Amino acid sequence: MTRAAFPRRLLSRAPAAVALSLAGALALGTGPAPAAAARPAADPLARYHHQHLHWKSCRLGPDDATGKELDQAGAQCADVTVPLDYARPDGRTITVAISRIRGTDTAHRVGALLLNSGGPGGQTLGDPPWVRAAMKDVAARYDVVGVDPRFVGRSTTLDCHWPTGSMIRGAGTGRAAFDRVVALSADLARRCRTHAGDLLPYATTRNTARDMDVIRAALGERRISYLGYSYGTYLGQVYATMFPRRTDRVVLDGVADPARYGPRLLRGTEEANRHALRDWADWTAAHHAAYGLGRTGSAVLATVEAVRSASARTPLRVGGYRVDDHVLPVVVFNGLSQDNPTAYGDFARGVRDLRRAAEGRRVTPSPWLASALEFTLTGHESAYGSAQTSILCGDVAAPRDPETYWRDLRRAGSRDTLFAPVTYDINACAFWQPPRERPTTVRDDLPALLVNATGDPRTVYPMAEAVRRNWPSSRLVTLRGADQHAVYGVFGSQCVDGAVNSYLATGHLPPGDLTCSTG
Repeated sequence: MTRAAFPRRLLSRAPAAVALSLAGALALGTGPAPAAAARPAADPLARYHHQHLHWKSCRLGPDDATGKELDQAGAQCADVTVPLDYARPDGRTITVAISRIRGTDTAHRVGALLLNSGGPGGQTLGDPPWVRAAMKDVAARYDVVGVDPRFVGRSTTLDCHWPTGSMIRGAGTGRAAFDRVVALSADLARRCRTHAGDLLPYATTRNTARDMDVIRAALGERRISYLGYSYGTYLGQVYATMFPRRTDRVVLDGVADPARYGPRLLRGTEEANRHALRDWADWTAAHHAAYGLGRTGSAVLATVEAVRSASARTPLRVGGYRVDDHVLPVVVFNGLSQDNPTAYGDFARGVRDLRRAAEGRRVTPSPWLASALEFTLTGHESAYGSAQTSILCGDVAAPRDPETYWRDLRRAGSRDTLFAPVTYDINACAFWQPPRERPTTVRDDLPALLVNATGDPRTVYPMAEAVRRNWPSSRLVTLRGADQHAVYGVFGSQCVDGAVNSYLATGHLPPGDLTCSTG
């Protein structure tokens, strides 16, 4: 996550920011004699599975930077047609946009590697070039496929016309402030019913998994390999459960525990975020000459608390934005997910801007802070927040009584006045229609390579440990000593990247769990 509390790419890898298949196996009859043997049942999705894909340039126009980068990397793009409602495959259709860079080592070809970089709601269409770079020599053996999931990016869009890119807010101070978030959450849900009510019932992870299997078939693949980050790890678990004979090599990085997945997934991440904030504060103190936020970690943390307190008294004026105690904790939360000097410096400049605003000075926000505030306080990325929220709310029901959240906030807020008001607050899912399907009961025999950093402030390390315990057939690669969300190809650990690439090359999991250090 970066710019939103369920940041872009659930939760996000970018340094700057944030069941049963309806068309699974064929059934064979067992008649008394060969002449009476039943034929395979007709495939209700045959026209989708056997569709011809029209591959074309990925560039949509002269200003399309993503398309330009894909074209330069040798990618092509296509639109895959899928049913809006898999229970009615002859009904309305939507499109899912994909990109592909073909493998060059056809003699040792493994197959297609599908990508998902999280969110939910994150665009993955542009990811094949950097993923191939991380894969090094093994990339030649794969067709690397980026996918904008249904209702995301270049796929058929779901947009509720929100005045924000995220449903997440801090609860503020006192009951009146909490009631303002209740009203905002109800309004966001109402806007979705008004502007996208025909799509909401079909915005789910299970339908995204069904789309993945249509993509697999349309690509002509018997099985697919998969690399998922953050929320994408949950999607991978759901796909492998719904289509157990369709997966080859599965890598899940930043592991979401299906037992904790849902609209309140952020609960329980407070300590990891406090730890990440302390580590950032120590780094910032060591760079006091550049940022001036304090010469010790404690002094930097005191600066953050002073800014939070000031925003609770009077909204801070930052450029054209007003930053109150509903927004300030979200900004801090979103500043913590990447453990590197670039991300630390961006966040430090943002806090410096906020401190100046708290002192009553005129402030032009730095690029990171300007982007975070634009995302949170304007409708610039309404479609992102709309899709993300629709999937979370459509997957798992949230408590509907505001008093449930208020009680949780009062209990948790007494221990944490910065992160708990974000992680325990009410959101639009409290005002959503109940999910149409039950949450997926994930299989316990998934052979997968799990990757997680011990200090991950989004998909916290205990979640990866829980998934590993539940799947004896999996292996866990641990990066110790990093407050990092998403590791493979992002953090720069040769140990982690080497372990993943070895698995992608051979298909053999390590004999046991592996631990990598940051040194």
